[in-house]
Amino acid sequence: MRAEAIDRVQLVFNLFDADGSGYLSAEDFEIMAERVVQAASGSGTASKEAMRAAFRRYWATLALELDVNQDNRITFEEYSACVLSPERFEATIEDFAVSLAALGDPDGDGLIERPVFLALMTAIGFERANIEALFDAFGPNAQDEITVAAWVQGIEDYYRADKAGIAGDRLVGQAGA
Repeated sequence: MRAEAIDRVQLVFNLFDADGSGYLSAEDFEIMAERVVQAASGSGTASKEAMRAAFRRYWATLALELDVNQDNRITFEEYSACVLSPERFEATIEDFAVSLAALGDPDGDGLIERPVFLALMTAIGFERANIEALFDAFGPNAQDEITVAAWVQGIEDYYRADKAGIAGDRLVGQAGA
């Protein structure tokens, strides 16, 4: 696994550990889902429910694949050992990416405005400077919008162990570093 991927895994684990327990649990994914849905004030009920379902599916996949002792929690070691295995998580990550991007595009025009992107990524817990750097890496148009497709691809790339130098690497560490 590339060093960049390890850094991305650590960051996501820390963000998903919404209650700060040091473990991932179903409750963490419910907390995170509510934070993200609350930030999507312009999105409709169907998009919000799809996002909640995507968070629940993410947890269910982790629990099924990683919770060998069935204690309903995932340690960082369990998470990092397997979460970047595309064959195990590809459909879950795709569902998550599509659902998150749909929240960012409430008018359905295929474009995500910077303020909406910032709100959603801040709700997840990323640092503002890093979010700005990521948005810029996606190549916004003159109206300061990125495409839904670019964001979906960026999310999927973020979870690929073989990827380095991707837009999502801007979320790790200090922007511009």
